[in-house]
Amino acid sequence: MAPPREPWSLLLLALFLCPCFLNVASVDIEKCEELRLGQYICDTPKISDITQEPENCTNNTAFVPCMPAPGITCKNDSGIVNTFSGREVGFYKPFPCRNVTGYSYKVAVALSLFLGWLGADRFYLGYPALGLLKFCTVGFCGIGSLIDFVFISVQIVGPADGSNYIIDYYGARLTRLTIDNDTYRKRQTDM
Repeated sequence: MAPPREPWSLLLLALFLCPCFLNVASVDIEKCEELRLGQYICDTPKISDITQEPENCTNNTAFVPCMPAPGITCKNDSGIVNTFSGREVGFYKPFPCRNVTGYSYKVAVALSLFLGWLGADRFYLGYPALGLLKFCTVGFCGIGSLIDFVFISVQIVGPADGSNYIIDYYGARLTRLTIDNDTYRKRQTDM
């Protein structure tokens, strides 16, 4: 005969094991934004024909909808756990975009190449004083026109309002890399 078990010991065992199972189940479910590559697919951003940047760009960020893969279970921002079929939007991923106000890169380069000696490029970009100076000196005798053409071509000189050029979205655009005190520098080791 088996010895009779006390009801309080079974209750104590059940209270001990239940939180452990609940804790294991809740740890495995991650936020939808933290899914790894391959566990979700994002739509491509809708590009505006006028600005050649993603639509709804605010503060240099646009958001694109992302759908978790079929069978993926994750938590949304409010903590609700969902299992996705691959067609529902699980989260919105931030996507970088640039501030543009209407200055075309192609027009600026063409003006600099053909009418730079008259200062038309500087007038177009919003630098009227430099444009007038180039006009009066015939582009600083051609040297200033050549320098401006190079600077505009490599996008060192941009619009005066601080915005970026309108460049074809899949075109040749340059991104400046900056180094400041917060930049991590990897030390080189001697061989």
